[in-house]
Order: sequence, then C-alpha cells, then structure tokens
Amino acid sequence: MIDVILPVLDEAAAIPRVVRSLPDGYRAIVVDNGSTDDSAAVAASVGALVVSEPQRGFGSACFAGLVAATADIVAFMDCDGSLDGADLPRIVEPVQSGTADLVLGARIAEQGAWPLHARLGNAFLTRQIHRRTGLKIRDLGPMRAARREALLALAIQDRRFGWPLEMVVRAHAEGWHIAEIDVPYEARVGKSKVTGTVRGTARTIRDMSAVLR
Repeated sequence: MIDVILPVLDEAAAIPRVVRSLPDGYRAIVVDNGSTDDSAAVAASVGALVVSEPQRGFGSACFAGLVAATADIVAFMDCDGSLDGADLPRIVEPVQSGTADLVLGARIAEQGAWPLHARLGNAFLTRQIHRRTGLKIRDLGPMRAARREALLALAIQDRRFGWPLEMVVRAHAEGWHIAEIDVPYEARVGKSKVTGTVRGTARTIRDMSAVLR
C-alpha cells in the first residue's frame, strides 16, 4: 500500500476525478484544510480517508497527512485535477527500488495550465536552491514520493508554502539521492488560490525564500 496525501481547500469539484485516478494499492488521504464547500463529504463518498486540519497552511495539511499515513512509502499530489494519479507508480518506483530517496515530478505543462508568473517564480526558486546548496532541479513539483519515517525524521518546520522547498533542502543536506521524473500537468479544475494569481505566487515565493534564508 502507498498512501497518497492530498491537501484540500475547497476542491469538491476535482476530488472524485483525482481519487478515482489512483491505481490499485494507492490509498487517498484527503486532508481538509478548512474548506467551506463539501470537500470532506465528497472525499469520503469516493472512498478517501479524510483528515481534518483546521490550522491553515499548505505545510500544515501536508504534515497532518504524513502523520495520519501508515504506509512505508508516501506520495504527495495536488488535488485540483492538474495531475493524474496514474503517473504515481513512475514516481514511487525509484523509492521502492532504492535508487532514489526523494522523487519529484517535474511538470510538463499543457498550454495554459501553468501561468507565466508561476513558471517564473518556480524558475527563480530552483536557481536559488542551486546557488545556495549546489542541488540542481528543474521543478519544485507538487507530485513527489519518499519513505514516511525518513520524511518525519527531516523535522520539516514550515507550515505554509515553504513546506515543499524545505523538504528538498533538508533532504539534500542529509545526503538523500533526489531524482526528477517528468509528469504531464493539465489545467486544474477551477482557479488556483495560490499560483492562479500574481499575489498568491508572490506569497509562495516569500515563504519559500524565507526557508532558504
């Protein structure tokens, strides 16, 4: 069994498609981060394990899902319909085989799926990571996989949008082998509350830059 942690904030329209896209042997853990729609009820109706995390923040939701998980290997994935759960086995396999400790899904976006300001923000952050740590990656992608106990041992502190970057930086500092695998990235269901606006992207860059500092 692989546990798939799906942070959610008002994603009721996308949840059924995302959960049903997971292959056999992959369990959906939907972490409701204070939704005002029917996200929790919809997730439960399609068989997901639902975890409530009232403390707002992407990192808070990811950490709550990590704590709730029981599988040896866990994956993370956005629950907005932009990623296909069918791609998860390619991300998980290097962790299973021991050829990588952390695998990141590098997004190959269809036209219009990844706004320009979000692309530029991602490029800025990956350059900063390379400059400060020597690690060269192309994308701080939202689809990723690693072993649960090892992730907990990293003691990631950020509970906002710095969580994904802090995971990578701490893993690199611990000598983990970090790999990237291309994954298709489609237009999400509804408008993003983060990368869908320049303000949301700027907030994400601010949080991640604080982690680097």
